[in-house]
Amino acid sequence: MAPATPDRTTMGKKFSRREFITTTGLVLAGTALTGCATTSSARPDPIIDIHQHVNYSNRPDAVLLRHQRAMGVTTTILLPAGRPVKTAATHDGASNGLEAAAFGNRACYEFAQAHPQAFLFAANEVPDVEGATAEIETYLKLGAVMIAEQKFGVACDSPAMQSLYALAQTHHVPVLMHWQFQRYNYGFERFYRMLEKYPRVNFIGHAQTWWANVDRDHRDQAVLYPPGPILPGGLTERYLAEYPNMFGDLSAGSGLNALTRDTTFTPGFLQRHQDKLMYGSDCNDHAGEGPKCQGAQTIAAIRRFAPDRKIERKLLYENAKKLFRR
Repeated sequence: MAPATPDRTTMGKKFSRREFITTTGLVLAGTALTGCATTSSARPDPIIDIHQHVNYSNRPDAVLLRHQRAMGVTTTILLPAGRPVKTAATHDGASNGLEAAAFGNRACYEFAQAHPQAFLFAANEVPDVEGATAEIETYLKLGAVMIAEQKFGVACDSPAMQSLYALAQTHHVPVLMHWQFQRYNYGFERFYRMLEKYPRVNFIGHAQTWWANVDRDHRDQAVLYPPGPILPGGLTERYLAEYPNMFGDLSAGSGLNALTRDTTFTPGFLQRHQDKLMYGSDCNDHAGEGPKCQGAQTIAAIRRFAPDRKIERKLLYENAKKLFRR
C-alpha cells in the first residue's frame, strides 16, 4: 500500500527542528486565558508541550488552540495516529485513531503549517502495515520532529518496530512509546535490549506501564494506576538512570498520578532525572478550565514538586528544546 502523500498545495513549507529552537522562545499573541492558565505574567516563561493530538476525543481545532493558550503553552508538538486498519496491531480496528479519535499525519502537518509559530508535528504509522516506513519518512522529510505516538499492539522488539528505530536513527529523531501492559508495545521488561542495540536513538517513555514502574515494588502489571507510596528504583527509574538515550514524557493521567501519589518521592525523582523528563499534556479537555484540565494540573505539579526553579525550567522547556534540536 503506497504512503498517503500530502497534496502538492499543502507541501509549501518544510518545518525544521532548527526552527523549533527559535519558535519555542516566542510567546503566543496575547496573555494566557483564564481557567487553566498557570501564570499571570504578560510575558510568561515559555512552555513546550511534547504531547498533543488533533481531533482528540473529537475536539475542534479552534478549541485546541484556545486550550493550549489557556495552559500557557508556547510550542506544541502534535502526535498523529496511524492509518485506520483492522489488524492485530490495532486490535481489529478498536485502537484506530490512537483509541482517541486522533487524526493522522496529514491533519497534524496541515495544522502545524497553519500555525507555524506555535505548533510542530510528529510522524506516525501502524508499524507492521505495508509502506509504514515510507509513510513516516514522507513526513520526516517535511520536518516532523519525532516518530510518535507509537501506540500499537506489537512487540517492542519486533522486526517492524526495529525498522522504525532504524529510520529514527537515520533521521536523528526521537521515538515516543506508549507503554500499556498487554495492550500496547509488548515486552517493556526487555526493552533494554533495544536501548542497547540503538544507542543513537532517543526513546521517550509514556503511559501507564511506564509510570507505574517507577515503583520498585510494582508487582501486578495489570494495575495501571497504582496508588500509594513509591519505592525508588523501579524499572522505569533504571532505564532513565542507566541509558543515556531513554527519556520520560510526564503527560496524561498516568504521569500526573506518578507525580502526585507519593509527595515524599516526587522531589527526589525530579532531582535525579532532571535532564531526562519533559512536560507533555496529552489532555483532551475541551474547555481548558481550572481543575478539569489535566494538562494544567501537570504543570502545577511540576511547579510544586521541582526542587528548584532551574529544574522546573528544564522540565517545562529546556529539556525538550535540547532534545528536539538538530
